[in-house]
Amino acid sequence: MARRTVMALFARACAVALGLSLGAVAGVAAADTTTGTVDPAGDRPGFTVDVGDGVFAALDTRLIGLRLGADTVLGTYCVEIDTEIDEREPMVERPWAGSPFTENHAKVNWVLHNGFPVRSPAALTTALTGAGAALTDAIDEREAVTATQAAIWHFSDGVDLDRDNPLPGSPAGNANDVLALYDHLTGRANVGLAEEPTASLAVDPRTVTGDAGTRLGPLTVSTTAATVAVTATGARVTDADGRPVTEARDGTDLFLDIPADAPAGRATVTLAATAVVETGRLFVGEDYDRAPTQSLIVAQASESDLTASAQANWDDVSPAAQGRSDSGLAETGASVLAPVLLGSVLVGAGIVSVLFVRRRRSAL
Repeated sequence: MARRTVMALFARACAVALGLSLGAVAGVAAADTTTGTVDPAGDRPGFTVDVGDGVFAALDTRLIGLRLGADTVLGTYCVEIDTEIDEREPMVERPWAGSPFTENHAKVNWVLHNGFPVRSPAALTTALTGAGAALTDAIDEREAVTATQAAIWHFSDGVDLDRDNPLPGSPAGNANDVLALYDHLTGRANVGLAEEPTASLAVDPRTVTGDAGTRLGPLTVSTTAATVAVTATGARVTDADGRPVTEARDGTDLFLDIPADAPAGRATVTLAATAVVETGRLFVGEDYDRAPTQSLIVAQASESDLTASAQANWDDVSPAAQGRSDSGLAETGASVLAPVLLGSVLVGAGIVSVLFVRRRRSAL
């Protein structure tokens, strides 16, 4: 008995753990986050830099193209200098919290907001000359890309430009200007900048159930988008007072209005929004543990399309449906159990009679 009790408790604990695990997975799936793939066609090259020994003595810099959907290509810089980019791996937006770069994230974010391409080469030139920097020429795009990427690596990976030969094989004038911008981005002016929230869209719960003739919900919207388009198939979406809803915002509660005479059925609510992917957002490989690839950070804000959905199920509570039993037979007010019992009694009596007759014949 004790063994059965222990096994029952173990099974129950496993069931609870499984339920919690599935709930956690469902919670993750409920929120749509931005995903993309590396797109070399969107790259913008910088110079080769010397930031260490071995392969780090001649490391290419570039603003890396990251494609979001069919029409949007973001410019990104990389962190994790010792990890190669795998262009086949999908990239997923993730918070900086828990990443290897949390300690200096604010510094990296400041570099992104004050480097290229958020600030144009002309604006960077003005900022540097205004601060007293002696430039060989005006900052150009390749110099801006190079200095911004090198400044990011300074904070994310702890490497520095070789001041004697920062751009191996490049003209001294370019090296001078890159160093000037690099010093500005990593110097005292960099006071850090806090992280922006991740672009997201979610609805909670994912499923609601109830009866026809009621409003099913609430389905609560959470998003970083300014507005969310709301559509549904199979039912009408309303607010708590029954007013139709076609647009939502963060915190909006949605309901599905099910007519009283509706047969049992289901409906799907679909949410769609365009959210801003802010400068400084972090993208990591979707399956990083299995196939590591360089993490990327957004160099300039852009927009991303997000979607989420929820489902409602309801039962038919109409008089016609309630007037039927589980077997599908019409209810008459009389139980079918009585005839069954009566038949059983008659059959039993017949068997007893047969046995009695046989015994009398045997006695004669």
